[in-house]
Amino acid sequence: MKVIILAGGLGTRMSEYTKTIPKPMIEVAGKPIIVHIMTHYAKFGFKEFYVALGYKGEVIRKYFKKKSFNWNVNLIETGKKTMTGGRIKKLSKFVNKETFMVTYGDGLSNINLKKLLKFHKKNKKLVTLTAVRPPARFGAIKIKNDLVTYFKEKSKSDEGWINGGFFVMEPKFLRFIKGSSTFLEREPLEKVSKNKQLLAFKHKDFWQCMDTKRDRDRLNNIFKKNLIKF
Repeated sequence: MKVIILAGGLGTRMSEYTKTIPKPMIEVAGKPIIVHIMTHYAKFGFKEFYVALGYKGEVIRKYFKKKSFNWNVNLIETGKKTMTGGRIKKLSKFVNKETFMVTYGDGLSNINLKKLLKFHKKNKKLVTLTAVRPPARFGAIKIKNDLVTYFKEKSKSDEGWINGGFFVMEPKFLRFIKGSSTFLEREPLEKVSKNKQLLAFKHKDFWQCMDTKRDRDRLNNIFKKNLIKF
């Protein structure tokens, strides 16, 4: 199964690093975070990656040209100004008519990806997202009978479950993405939510994104002290 990793954003909230490298190349425990993400997918047998490049994509290209891994990495240029939905749309020709996975290039979790996929296939909806409970500085989704009934990304007024990435998607979902300027987290997911085609796989264990230097320091500490089993 193909796994799309969104790795083209500017990472402006981590400008102390992203002036010279893209966010997915920021190191955690001595390795770029994107490698940790791939390692987790590969552990569950998902080894065919399509990395959507944008900002400073040449740094990612150079890294994977020099390194050898036990998985297949396809580096695809999707444009520096393309939004998250647009990047997925540009990779649609590689997806063909198969179910595929998507995640962000800056978040780690110990989610059981096989259980996520099984949940998605059992419920037969267009999209399954992984719902997590992080600090209240994030927005929220509301869930009823495993269906997402309300979706609002990063709204300060909401608390509870949020979109933690680690998606499973059906090719038909791509028609909800208009073009390069489309944010995945806005119209496409909001529309499928209204159509009762957006599922939430609740993950109550470890999840951590890397939005700030403080997040990176926390991740480093977790690896250093072996606090989480991936």
